[in-house]
Amino acid sequence: MTVDDDPDLAAARRGDEAAFARLVGRHRRELTAHCYRVLGSPQDAEDAVQEALLAAWRGLPGFEGRSSLRTWLYRVTTSVCLRQARRRPRLLSPDAGPPRSDVADLGEPVPGPVWLEPLPGDLVDDGDPATAYLRRESVELAYVAALQHLPATQRAVLLLREVLGYSAAEAADLLDTTPASVNSALQRARAGVGERVPPVSQQAELARLGDAGTAALVDRFVAAWERADVPALVDLLTEDVRFTMPPLPAWFSGRADVGRFLAERVFATPWRLTPAPVNASVGLLCEQFADGAWRPGSVNVLGLRDGRVAWIAGFVDPALHERFGTGSARDR
Repeated sequence: MTVDDDPDLAAARRGDEAAFARLVGRHRRELTAHCYRVLGSPQDAEDAVQEALLAAWRGLPGFEGRSSLRTWLYRVTTSVCLRQARRRPRLLSPDAGPPRSDVADLGEPVPGPVWLEPLPGDLVDDGDPATAYLRRESVELAYVAALQHLPATQRAVLLLREVLGYSAAEAADLLDTTPASVNSALQRARAGVGERVPPVSQQAELARLGDAGTAALVDRFVAAWERADVPALVDLLTEDVRFTMPPLPAWFSGRADVGRFLAERVFATPWRLTPAPVNASVGLLCEQFADGAWRPGSVNVLGLRDGRVAWIAGFVDPALHERFGTGSARDR
């Protein structure tokens, strides 16, 4: 079916809002994932998609069908993202300062749209099965964090070319620039991201472990955490492990400091952990028992390397927990 043959498009052009909702609903999840890659926040991504779809609705009479509707929506959505991305980029704790060794001093929470935020599994866009692996790699925390260090246009070029598969000419048309500018920006973006991402992606690490190996590692980690067994936890960590916890600025590096932080600060209260996909990686929805009830503690993402945990990325902002339904799986 061509663009002109789509009955929903024809009805939407006549002002049928329900038809427009059906039309764009086919693309909404992938557009949200695209915005998340650019902006580093699920809430910002959803706001950007809302703004873009409103602009698309208003601009629909001008859509001439020279490209696919999907490509046109990416044009509108990327334009919105570029405007928003000119604000201060989202950061991770190592971007804000060096690691600490004093586990008693975690600093004061830094409020506002400062920190990179985790992406719930239901917002991860797998897209075409042929490109699903690449799409999952492109929402991993380390990759999205690396993108935030690029100028906004370089982010957009890298995503349009390498994640979404547009040609240089198509990306240039989407961004109202030239193929030469796109190729130049792509070269710089590749170099910038390559300096910051691990040499092996989480998708490759998970594939190497396999489903059974990953499940066994997660089970050991959860069991050790829930029984506050610090030696067992430390045994699962790499020597250079990092523990980050925005919006607190403090973070710890290395087995010794991370182990001391676990022993002296983390296990002051009981915990329960529920595995869940976060950023297409191993995620844990963590609750603490306090004042007679289980309460949101953190959303953790585990970064794996060679069968061990190289990064515990904890997000302790209580506002994030509503997105993940913390505890619902254990309360049924």
